[in-house]
Amino acid sequence: MALAVSTIAFAVLAGMIFLRPGEGPHIDRFLFGFADEVLSAEVESVESAPCSYAAELNCSLVVFTDGADRITQEFPDEVGQPHFETGDPVLLSVTQAEDGSIAVNYYDRDRGWLLAVVALAFAGAVVLLGRMRGLAALLGLAISVGVLVWFIVPAIIAGRDAMLVALVGGGAIVLISLYLAHGFTPLTHIAALGAFAALALSTALSWGVVAAARFTGLGSEEAFYLLSLPDIDLTGLLLAGIVLGSIGALDDVTVTQASAVWEVAQANPTLERRAYFASGLRIGRDHIASTVNTLLLAYAGAALPLLILYSLSRLSLGAVAGSEVVAVEIVRTLVGSIGLVAAVPMTTWLAARQVSKGAASAMA
Repeated sequence: MALAVSTIAFAVLAGMIFLRPGEGPHIDRFLFGFADEVLSAEVESVESAPCSYAAELNCSLVVFTDGADRITQEFPDEVGQPHFETGDPVLLSVTQAEDGSIAVNYYDRDRGWLLAVVALAFAGAVVLLGRMRGLAALLGLAISVGVLVWFIVPAIIAGRDAMLVALVGGGAIVLISLYLAHGFTPLTHIAALGAFAALALSTALSWGVVAAARFTGLGSEEAFYLLSLPDIDLTGLLLAGIVLGSIGALDDVTVTQASAVWEVAQANPTLERRAYFASGLRIGRDHIASTVNTLLLAYAGAALPLLILYSLSRLSLGAVAGSEVVAVEIVRTLVGSIGLVAAVPMTTWLAARQVSKGAASAMA
């Protein structure tokens, strides 16, 4: 098993070298609506007054300051407009036009401090319960984010095959997160092999389903902006998203299954391989039942506004489900769930095979 995992790790490393992101395309960021610079500021004052463009309407005149300069901007008193109070931290966008003029406008609220507090609370909870293993898991999480930000995304932007990039980058994330959190042990080898086997199945299924469904990749508003990028394959990008979306759940399922068989072997090291497999499979059935529902609710929660709009349209359920925007999410859920279901018997069989050789030596 260690040799098999080492072979996979070597293939992943070779893939990362081969697919390493080169220099990305030069784009006009103004066309994408990106600012040249974003400044931290705060609200100095808020005053209600008639709008400059329509005296019969009321606007909020907001003065922003970054400590050196003041910027005044008006916001109509309408639904959807931001509501400000003095002292609110905000971000201002700085954009330079072709004629050299510079425009400074409200960009968004500054939520950096809130995100930092929530992240610290999350890290504290993980370390409090997991101790050193929790700390290792957080390190693996940080490295995984680094792989996503500095390898997967730049490689796709540079025109590399999106699905290959997702497989290679996702494989690196699986290996890093598993071995940092659980160590170089037979249990981790089994979890990794089970995850890669299920990932291969999920990838093959998603490729076949996406091809049969003839998805264009234009189901989201963001995809239209990417059309201006050279060598971008939106269908491949869609496949990459499905592959990456299934990896996190695969880690969870495979580790749980391997640990379950290990615990059964510790409690009764005299059982036969079939008994270990049956015990682990019974645990896996309960886990899969809850995990599949979790995936469905996660995707439904993200697409809830869209589902409400479709409900208001009074279209038939078949018409709604068949539209690309909704069908893509259905495919994500179903293909990911098939991979999870397949991961249970695969991982359980590998774990039962290992512990039946001699539970004491397998757990060493």
